[in-house]
Amino acid sequence: MARDPYQELGVSRTATTDEIRKAFRKLAKQFHPDANPGNKAAEDRFKQISAAFDIVGDAVKKKKFDAGEIDADGREIARGFGGAGGSPFGAGGFNRGGFQSRGGGGGEGPEIDLGDLFGDILGRGARSGSAGGFGGAGGGGFAPRGADVRARLDIDLEEAIRGGKKRVAFSDGRTIDVTIPPGAQEGQTLRLKGQGSPGRAGPGDALIELAIKPHAIYRREGETLVMDLPISVPDAVLGGKIEAPTPDGAVMLAVPKGSNSGATLRLKGRGLVDAKGKRGDLLARLVVTLPDEPDSDLEKFAQAWREQKPYSPKRK
Repeated sequence: MARDPYQELGVSRTATTDEIRKAFRKLAKQFHPDANPGNKAAEDRFKQISAAFDIVGDAVKKKKFDAGEIDADGREIARGFGGAGGSPFGAGGFNRGGFQSRGGGGGEGPEIDLGDLFGDILGRGARSGSAGGFGGAGGGGFAPRGADVRARLDIDLEEAIRGGKKRVAFSDGRTIDVTIPPGAQEGQTLRLKGQGSPGRAGPGDALIELAIKPHAIYRREGETLVMDLPISVPDAVLGGKIEAPTPDGAVMLAVPKGSNSGATLRLKGRGLVDAKGKRGDLLARLVVTLPDEPDSDLEKFAQAWREQKPYSPKRK
């Protein structure tokens, strides 16, 4: 025997017709099979709330149920529970015009246009052949949409910032050109409508998860980028302007006089884009670097400096 229809819909026995319809619409959108492909529990829940609405969404049946004349399955109560048997759909069913009961309670049934109700779920009109993906009076169950397919797409850091186009391959051998939006995020999923597996009610979608590849220069810390920037000994001592790479191209960067390794310079707005569309910063960590080849003049200078002005750097 079905549960109390008011409990199934989550409304009180004093709920108005509009409140009952609103509760049914909310639950139907949540548990409709086309919104939950392959989910048997959601399909069963959808049938339960549909059967409940068939009782309390119909004025005549609701009155009889409230008076104890029919049970939650729509069967008449006379000398116990000896009424005619039937399933939760035995007293009513779906038709192409809407959700309408037939027989059983003798009423016209609660009229709801499933085309309007499930249009945002199915992406098509319910009147095109079935009500919300279910067959009519002689139908054979709901017609499922094709399954969604998933793929992972590795993108460069520069592509994540500026956007672009890349080709993704699926396990079935198909390839699709994907447009990467500017400001793409790590783990962001792009939905390509109608590019999934075929189904009786139309194809599913392709879901593309983006992954930003590690970069040879920049390290990601949220929307902030960090890089090591080599500088010469003269630039570290005297200061100067040096060329620094950024994801948007090289820029000239002013190195302060007396800069040590580990000092950090900030380039505003040269990092990644966050979820709100704001650009992060690029941090350049200075690394004082000696020449690749030994330099005798530098060695003599260092020797004299050691003898005349000895000092011992301390860890900060």
